[in-house]
Amino acid sequence: MDLSLHKIIYRVVVGTAALFISCEDNARALKEINSDRQDPIGTASNIRMVYTDSIKIQAILTAPKHIDYTNLDFRYAEFPEGLKVIFFDDQGNENEVLADFGTLYNDPKLIDLKGNVQLKSHEGSVLTTQQLFWDAENEWLFTEQPFKFKDKDYDFDAIRLDTNKDFTKFQTGNLIGTVAVSETKDTLLTQD
Repeated sequence: MDLSLHKIIYRVVVGTAALFISCEDNARALKEINSDRQDPIGTASNIRMVYTDSIKIQAILTAPKHIDYTNLDFRYAEFPEGLKVIFFDDQGNENEVLADFGTLYNDPKLIDLKGNVQLKSHEGSVLTTQQLFWDAENEWLFTEQPFKFKDKDYDFDAIRLDTNKDFTKFQTGNLIGTVAVSETKDTLLTQD
């Protein structure tokens, strides 16, 4: 009888081990099957995302459609029917971005805006272009596309823009239009 108890225990242990090995193989097979899939993890309609930092609202994004691909190795999300983003500066002023299409890349924290892109500041300045990249981590804007910029002092067109979010440091290609330039006296030349 002792021998048959050992046989039963042996069969239970072998059967249980086979079951676990079988489950592990299935999980591995499912993972391999799904690794080649490029399907989104989800799709949402009429979304509103609120971005905060230290309980302070930094931006509000609204879009008719959001497609989430954060399940892939290179995580991103698309806004194929356009988007609107309201950014708040340190004083609470609203600045607005509109685009026909947007892609938000999670890991480099980069937003690619395409088609009728408009950036409107609370002070009345307007930048328009067909493509604009926003580096959220460094708060930097750039494009290689032609763009137009207009505010109370400037009204110009150019190709290529590389600027901080406040437009206090920027580089651009050839300018066409009106640009106000002020000249300051060099203090080194006036010393006696």
